[in-house]
Amino acid sequence: MVGGFEVGGVPFNPDGWGPPDAAVNTTTTSTLPLNVPFAPFSRSEKLGRIADFTRNLNQGSGQGAGGRKNAASDSVFDFTADDSFPSAADNDSSFRLVDGKPPPRPKFGPKWRFNQHHRTQLPQRRDEEVEAKKREAEKERARRDRLYNLNRSNQHQTRREAAVFKSSVEIQPEWNMLDQIPFSTFTKLSFSVPEPEDLILCGGLEYYDKSFDRITPKAERRLERFKNRNFFKVTTTDDPVIRRLANEDKATVFATDNILATLMCAPRSVYSWDIVVQRVGNKLFFDKRDGSQLDLLSVHETSQEPLPESKDDINSAYSLSVEAAYINQNFSQQVLIRDGNKVTFDEPNPFANEGEEVASVAYRYRRWKLADDMHLVARCEVQSVVEVNKRRSFLTLNALNEFDSKYSGVDWRQKLETQRGAVLATELKNNANKLAKWTAQALLANADMMKLGYVSRVHPRDHFNHVILAVVGYKPRDFATQINLNTSNMWGIVKSIVDLCMKLNEGKYVLVKDPSKPQVRIYEVPADAFENDYVEEPLPEDEQVQPLEENTENAEANGVTNDVEDKEIDAQA
Repeated sequence: MVGGFEVGGVPFNPDGWGPPDAAVNTTTTSTLPLNVPFAPFSRSEKLGRIADFTRNLNQGSGQGAGGRKNAASDSVFDFTADDSFPSAADNDSSFRLVDGKPPPRPKFGPKWRFNQHHRTQLPQRRDEEVEAKKREAEKERARRDRLYNLNRSNQHQTRREAAVFKSSVEIQPEWNMLDQIPFSTFTKLSFSVPEPEDLILCGGLEYYDKSFDRITPKAERRLERFKNRNFFKVTTTDDPVIRRLANEDKATVFATDNILATLMCAPRSVYSWDIVVQRVGNKLFFDKRDGSQLDLLSVHETSQEPLPESKDDINSAYSLSVEAAYINQNFSQQVLIRDGNKVTFDEPNPFANEGEEVASVAYRYRRWKLADDMHLVARCEVQSVVEVNKRRSFLTLNALNEFDSKYSGVDWRQKLETQRGAVLATELKNNANKLAKWTAQALLANADMMKLGYVSRVHPRDHFNHVILAVVGYKPRDFATQINLNTSNMWGIVKSIVDLCMKLNEGKYVLVKDPSKPQVRIYEVPADAFENDYVEEPLPEDEQVQPLEENTENAEANGVTNDVEDKEIDAQA
């Protein structure tokens, strides 16, 4: 179909719509310009413009302004090659656009890297690239220097991923391994226990000093030392109250809150630990060894940053554990109102001698029902009491300690006031197991509030003098939800281990957390194991943590180092 552009009159068609059959006028068509193109189209295409007078003719014939190829439909409107419009072609060839605006900056990197045909930009871009390469080379050189200096200062240290942790107890060749349980099976367990009942309350509590809730890093308080107060870490079978309850057949399983919390939070543990299990008749006793790691507090256990391996280093895992236990004991006594006003219970402290000054602590012997014929009794501890609306509320008191902000990456003195949530999140990452155990102990003791203190060193290299920067209170159940601690899963772990130990024969066994794998092993050990091979004596002088200065602190610090272990002798005396 060929048509023409009629400049003259429009022919009339008397027979219907459209042009007449003989509408071609030779006189008219002879005056039309030649080679006027017609845009072909199909029925599926949308009709566009008859002619586009706004199209930029200065673009290349192969590509458009955006770098894309011109559509095929644009070529039919290109009259630049047509000789019918000579005046228009002359105007187009002589026309030049002068634009004073700078070219738009590319969004992602220098554009010349992708459009290599823009040769005019190459000299400037090459200079910028050379400068950028120089800056990158300087950064890389500085990074290598830092790594080199770090490796020189820590040449005897290994990465945490490659560190080999020691077992908490030396595995003897005559021990018989009965089973090993991976932690992956613990995460799937669940068990619901009914509300427990209180059997006996012992000890005495001092009231909490609410002024410590207003402490800030700018109004810090020096951590005091309580050398005259005795702290007791007595194991299950050495507890006279538990022995009495066992003789009265009050339960079949006996433990302490510290041992139960260790089992409940086992999947979060990294360091090795061990628990002694004694099967006597139809009863089961969970004990800790004398001098066990359970008496100390781990520091940076779940952190990715490696700690020094040498015991002499004040930032080694062992030194920090002793320091944390020392801080925790003193903090729990400093935040009290020490005016002699105490809340006493039915029985006095079962481990204290008459006239002896003891720390503020109350022991709640509570019983849980695990099955129709199986009950568990645990000794739970609370450290203080407070009256709210004429109602007594029990508190647990614990302290987090900062030893060097370079390891944690968060400076407490700068962040505690403005970003307390970030500080807590960092501690949850680095000390997940310790915080989970404290929460589990507060839940077992049915404490109404758990107080967490933030205690820091006066100087990063002084591990004897500390300051309290803040004290924050949490409800145990809310805090357990916040740290993703499931109580049903906790009791599921305890129930599975109790069921497993109940199937064993009478004798002594030990649960050992593997130092390098997330699993726990059960060993059968002789009846006299852990009784004659441990002698309670001070550490050799070369193994004691020595202060940097102030010799008067030396004897005091050495006494604190073994304070957690030595108090048991006083209890048994």
